[in-house]
Amino acid sequence: MRERDLAMSNQPFGTRLRAAMVDRGPLCVGIDPHAHLLESWGLPDTTEGLAAFTNGVVDALADRVAVFKPQSAFFERFGSAGIAVLEQATIRLREAGALVIIDAKRGDIGTTMAGYAAAYLAEKAPLACDALTVSPYLGFGSLQPTIDEARAAGAGLFVLALTSNPEGPQFQSARTTDGPTVAGAVLDGLRALNADTEDLGSFGAVVGATIAKTDENLDIRGPLLAPGLGAQGATAESLLEVFGPAVRNVVPASSREILGAGPDARGLQDAAARANDAYRAVLGY
Repeated sequence: MRERDLAMSNQPFGTRLRAAMVDRGPLCVGIDPHAHLLESWGLPDTTEGLAAFTNGVVDALADRVAVFKPQSAFFERFGSAGIAVLEQATIRLREAGALVIIDAKRGDIGTTMAGYAAAYLAEKAPLACDALTVSPYLGFGSLQPTIDEARAAGAGLFVLALTSNPEGPQFQSARTTDGPTVAGAVLDGLRALNADTEDLGSFGAVVGATIAKTDENLDIRGPLLAPGLGAQGATAESLLEVFGPAVRNVVPASSREILGAGPDARGLQDAAARANDAYRAVLGY
């Protein structure tokens, strides 16, 4: 790791995230090696193809992009060999000074949730990442083991709040017994976790960039991971409509828009640079 990266490594996730986005731009590249994307790269849908694809992305972009978001499911489908590819990619990305959000959407209670926390957030864990996506739908309090582990390790969380899938509002817009929507209660919980933060907290929300304008208060003083950009229809300009005054805290995530430019390294780099420039202009970086 470079001296600057070493100096930042003991800082909270939110602090490191802000610094990385200022330095490299706000773009988060999703690493989603599904079968048809491997095929489009001329690779077999095998562990070897998975490794070639992942290494191609890492080689081309690790030192150019602030944040990467590998989708764990596309590695898990290959069993332990696929997890090994994810593990090595995470290590290499972090050594290059990038931050890694593992998109696993884990959610459980008690010792099981503590096990997930130990697997992904503990400082010395094989799959240790900078942040993890988690699901709050067993109750916000069920996240406590991951909250505790993240704080101890200087890591972060991204909690599902307002997702872009059409089924999401069935639960997320429902009212709790206390009055607010489920999504609103999640956002309130995150706001409380970030209350003592001067700039950007370490506990963020997943808010789809395609949800259109919402009445929920997105100012949680933490990062807002925004999937749905590029191939899914949202644009840099639409971030202003969705996120309003909180737009500077958005982490814009794009996968197919970037990965579709591969396997040529220059193609990947050019696609990432174009996207990053567009997001810089809108988010003010």
